[in-house]
Amino acid sequence: MSALYTWDVFSTLDGYGSFVPGADWGGYWSKQGPELLEHRAQQFAVDQRMVFGATTFRENVQILGLGVDHEAIDPWTVAMMNHPATVVSSTLGDTLGWPDATIVSGDAVSIVASLKEESPVPLRSQASLTLNWALMAAGLVDRLQVTVFPVITGRTGTSPILAGLGDVDLELLESRTFDGRSHEFVYRPTPRPH
Repeated sequence: MSALYTWDVFSTLDGYGSFVPGADWGGYWSKQGPELLEHRAQQFAVDQRMVFGATTFRENVQILGLGVDHEAIDPWTVAMMNHPATVVSSTLGDTLGWPDATIVSGDAVSIVASLKEESPVPLRSQASLTLNWALMAAGLVDRLQVTVFPVITGRTGTSPILAGLGDVDLELLESRTFDGRSHEFVYRPTPRPH
């Protein structure tokens, strides 16, 4: 049986995953609330394996790594660090202090296809855009979970979350609203032939 693979990504309404350094938005574009944070905590309370590309992994280590006061960080992000992780990278030489991470070099599609066959727990990837664009094109992403925050970052937005994808059909499986402002959509993606 193949493990379920979820690509979990945050976005602005106009499709950006982050913003330029110095833009005064704050984490979650300053739109997080207790319902969203509780939902995220529940999602990361279950056994799962994280899958990262090198860039997102480095960013998470900076946020969650050694010497960081975990009391000051949202509990779901601390829980994420406590899950085993596979990092697909040809540039990283070590796990940078992540407690249970494995660095794997090679073709991402082959690596994740093997993980899906071997993993006894679901797989989840937070952000890791380039990695997940390749996995989506290969038909390895079972769920696309997009949390949309009610902001438009046309001037300061960076990292368009879907820009590297081809054509994909989406079947809506779930949708939720948190704190009266942020929306989560869970889709079953099906890449369309070229």
